[in-house]
Amino acid sequence: MSLSSNAVPSTLPQGAPPVRHYLQFDDFSADEYAYLLERAAFIKRKFKTFERHHTLVDRTLAMIFEKASTRTRVSFEAGMYQLGGSVVHLTTGDSQLGRSEPIEDSAKVISRMTDIVMIRTYEQTKLQAFAANSRVPVINGLTNEFHPCQILADIFTYIEHRGPIQGKTVTWVGDGNNMANTWLQAAAKLGFHLRVSTPSGYEVNEKLAASAGGMGAGSYKTYSDPMEACQDADLITTDVWTSMGFEAENEVRRKAFAAWCVDRKMMAVAAPDAIFMHCLPAHRGEEVEAEVIDGPQSVVWDEAENRMHVQKALMEYLLLGKL
Repeated sequence: MSLSSNAVPSTLPQGAPPVRHYLQFDDFSADEYAYLLERAAFIKRKFKTFERHHTLVDRTLAMIFEKASTRTRVSFEAGMYQLGGSVVHLTTGDSQLGRSEPIEDSAKVISRMTDIVMIRTYEQTKLQAFAANSRVPVINGLTNEFHPCQILADIFTYIEHRGPIQGKTVTWVGDGNNMANTWLQAAAKLGFHLRVSTPSGYEVNEKLAASAGGMGAGSYKTYSDPMEACQDADLITTDVWTSMGFEAENEVRRKAFAAWCVDRKMMAVAAPDAIFMHCLPAHRGEEVEAEVIDGPQSVVWDEAENRMHVQKALMEYLLLGKL
């Protein structure tokens, strides 16, 4: 028998369903999110009662890191093992990605050897180029522009603690970064109100956040005064003042963001049952007071754990569809 007779086709089999990617929050519908959130709750319950849930046996996740990570690596790696699969961990330092090999070529090779890929990188365009040349689903583990897995975990955490998020008010205090961009898309998609308060010059890129039609009328409002933005809010959330890749601006940002530290006064003007979130790592005394992040209204540790559970539901859905 010749080698050519056993060759794998260079394209997906005829009739195979199209590959789905998760590159930004706007990629899924509200109905799909309803399923994912319900599925994540089911998977978490099984995890907490030590019930085996091996829906991805013999499936392999490739994790590619251009940006360093703690929570993203642990949550995806532990999650894939808990689903019965295996993991390949790559960085740009120990692979050809972004060095001597074009991203498109790396995508074609890696996606022939694994079943699903998670990428944590800088530019969204790199992620898009990889996905365009991948035979398997690609997940955004974080880019400069979007962080959909984190917002998915945040919404799941809010529902766990306070019930449906539809119609509620979420306040973002701080940098108009990838988290803020993703909150804009989520508010429009899931029907809650978003308030954003940033220092002048650090506003959300509305055009970017709306690039896939992800902003709905009435879902989003900006505030120059963070205290006003926090008034009667159901959820107050923030992030570090200086995201990875912007370290050279650290001192300038410290001065510009001085009034945007989430403190007890901001939490006091929020709704009586308001909760606080932070995607971590946190700098106590900068973007949040220690008394807030370590206080009774903080749910940051549940939020961090929930990355793993929602990502398990996400990987399962991308590979198997609704179960």
